[in-house]
Amino acid sequence: MFEGFEETRVDVGEASLFVRFGGEGPPVVLLHGHPRTSATWHRVAPQLVAAGHTVVCPDLRGYGRSRGPRFTADHEGYSKRAVADDVVAVMRHLGQRRFALAGHDRGGSVALRLVLDHPEAVSRVAFLDCLPLTEHLSRITAEFATQWWHWFFFAQPGIPERVITADPDSWYHGEPEVMGRENYDEWRHATRDPDVVRAMLEDYRAGLTVDRGHEEADRAAGTRVTCPALILWSLKDDLEDLYGDPLAIWQRWATDVRGYGIDSGHHVAEQAPDALAHALTDFLRPAPAS
Repeated sequence: MFEGFEETRVDVGEASLFVRFGGEGPPVVLLHGHPRTSATWHRVAPQLVAAGHTVVCPDLRGYGRSRGPRFTADHEGYSKRAVADDVVAVMRHLGQRRFALAGHDRGGSVALRLVLDHPEAVSRVAFLDCLPLTEHLSRITAEFATQWWHWFFFAQPGIPERVITADPDSWYHGEPEVMGRENYDEWRHATRDPDVVRAMLEDYRAGLTVDRGHEEADRAAGTRVTCPALILWSLKDDLEDLYGDPLAIWQRWATDVRGYGIDSGHHVAEQAPDALAHALTDFLRPAPAS
């Protein structure tokens, strides 16, 4: 995986991030979702490098080989704001102060927080298979609760850790022939680590508490994403079935929105990497001079 990429560890203060990076040209950061690691991008990142980009793929705080701070009752240490600050610190460490950004699933929540908190740092942003957390929570139905019950299970104190770590191989499902063997092995190793499991749960606990509060404050203040935003969703996942047109929802949050569905299941970087790489390359291409 990631032939020609470098690997490094970046100390950002209270967290230490494992980072893959490679290529030359305008930088783009790829943020994975739950329960993946940066290895999920192994089929997409090389295509973006070939298209002329510097590509940076970190493991989010607490996920994979990254490590975060101690766990606290307020979940602040695993808030999307803290993780977004990590990404900015990583990019500054690599000599980049402005970059494009793509986030999938929980990584999309981090991408939203980053572009709202650090608009000067982001040139373009792509949100993949995600909505703002508060948009999900304001649309809770029986269908949502049935299909997304894990959000609320993960938020319970103490219980999910005991359930998941008792048999992580039964809890987390992946197929090496779909994911790619090296990606699968890296992901499987991470999900067997109790500290990683706890950090991933803290991500969800923060989502229902501190992150929700941050988004509600943004809505009250009228804060919006002002850079170009690409919205992509998987047609074989349930986002469109639950909510209708995702673009209509994202237009409440961003001033320049475009996007479409991709013929894929949820883990689009693994299941439809060529279609995703094409969409991102096209979106990241500079506009022709007038």
